[in-house]
Amino acid sequence: MARHVKNNKNKRHGVAFWDQEYTNAEHLSMSVEAGSDLKKFTRWLERQTKRTLLNPTSSAIDMGCGNGRNLLYLAKEYGMHGVGYDSSSAAIKEAKTISEGTNLRYEVRTMAGAITEPDNSQTFALDMMSSHFLKKEDRAMLRDEVHRVLKPGGWLFMKTFLKDGDIHTKRLIAEKPGTEDGSYIHPVIGVQEFAYGEQELIEFLEEKFIVHKAYPSHKHVSKGKALKRRTISIYVQKDPFV
Repeated sequence: MARHVKNNKNKRHGVAFWDQEYTNAEHLSMSVEAGSDLKKFTRWLERQTKRTLLNPTSSAIDMGCGNGRNLLYLAKEYGMHGVGYDSSSAAIKEAKTISEGTNLRYEVRTMAGAITEPDNSQTFALDMMSSHFLKKEDRAMLRDEVHRVLKPGGWLFMKTFLKDGDIHTKRLIAEKPGTEDGSYIHPVIGVQEFAYGEQELIEFLEEKFIVHKAYPSHKHVSKGKALKRRTISIYVQKDPFV
């Protein structure tokens, strides 16, 4: 998905912003390469389980898939099939183009509300820099829906903003506070975003999942000055025995 958002004025907000960026990027640097954090997760899981899960029998669902680059990586590297959701029709159009010839499908839809996939149907779920756009009740519903559609023993890989020690997040919350603690109105995209604390995120996910690993990013401050936004990647599993 997006790598960087320039802090300048923008007349398009929400879905209109993303449609514009995927059509003719002005604020963001788009990539068709899979995220390095996802690759790190798959290498870790391969060490734990060999390829008992990372193989063509597995299916993945990507909420907020953007141009499909992360699902495409799973399809090309491990032969997986899967489905991606994104609210931007321009993003889905690009995803379908770059995924041609694979066993991947895409839908234009919001992450809020029920997932249309069957119970216990997915081996993997991805939430990479996506659910932070949702309100509290919708984040909880998405977590519960992901748990429902994952097979017993299935995995959720999540990457999101981390507010702990992040100067940018502290400034945004102070200058443009949102409707809940830890939220703010993004000055360019014009929509509310939410940033977790590490322990807050772990406790939220532990209500439904087994948390195995959490990797907060570190290169966010230098000599007291803010660098890039801080994030956290977290590996969680649905109980194999449910």
